[in-house]
Amino acid sequence: MTPTPANASPASSGSDGPAYGAELARLAALLADRTRAAFCLALLDGRAWTAGELAAYAQVAPSTASEHLTRLTEGGLLAEWHQGRHRYVRLASPRVAELLESLVAHLDPPTTPPRGLRAASASAALARGRTCYDHLAGRLGVAITDAMTGRGLVDQDGGFALTDAGREWFADGLGIEAAALRSGRRPQARGCLDWTERRPHLAGTAGARLCDRLLERHWVRRIGSGRAVRLTPDGARALHDLLGIDDAAAGLRCASPGPNVVG
Repeated sequence: MTPTPANASPASSGSDGPAYGAELARLAALLADRTRAAFCLALLDGRAWTAGELAAYAQVAPSTASEHLTRLTEGGLLAEWHQGRHRYVRLASPRVAELLESLVAHLDPPTTPPRGLRAASASAALARGRTCYDHLAGRLGVAITDAMTGRGLVDQDGGFALTDAGREWFADGLGIEAAALRSGRRPQARGCLDWTERRPHLAGTAGARLCDRLLERHWVRRIGSGRAVRLTPDGARALHDLLGIDDAAAGLRCASPGPNVVG
């Protein structure tokens, strides 16, 4: 089962409404299990995981993990391939990642604070900066988006779009030409509601290319093996020069490399 397209309109489909309802119910059922939901959230780091790694992460038996992964793959949320004796999975597309991040953004923050120094450090690292599939989120992603909006590079009035000045900035400041910002049916720019900041960060092709370039230039580095990232000193200088961002004022500065964050 393939997830219903985001641009489908049940309200205008007349007798197709019940069919859309059935599809939506099946999609919701895929995420209505704690283990399957945990797998999907782990895969928001944009990378491929083995079935064994996900089983260990969710603390379930390999056989249980395999059953859940089969359901998620057959349901169109995950893509899989085999290499040797290992089974690798990842999110099926950026649209699946956007769906998951949007759902999490609608949840209330946890009422119970993280237990222990490691958990608290991991939570703080994710809030400070992380990847949301293939673009930047957390305070880092929102600070970049706010700065780009303030400089007229992104237009958030009546939508979310990259301006002509924004495309020039990508080319002149990052060496990313306009052709690289076009990718099939994926929008060039879209706002993704950040689940920790409760404000939008830049997603779409532009957000993905920006994230790639910052990682490529080592302006941003991953923390351990998970989604958390940290701004490097070179990155802080670059973002100040390119966008006028003060990393300390924006709450992006990290006193230490931080924990090995997985989730």
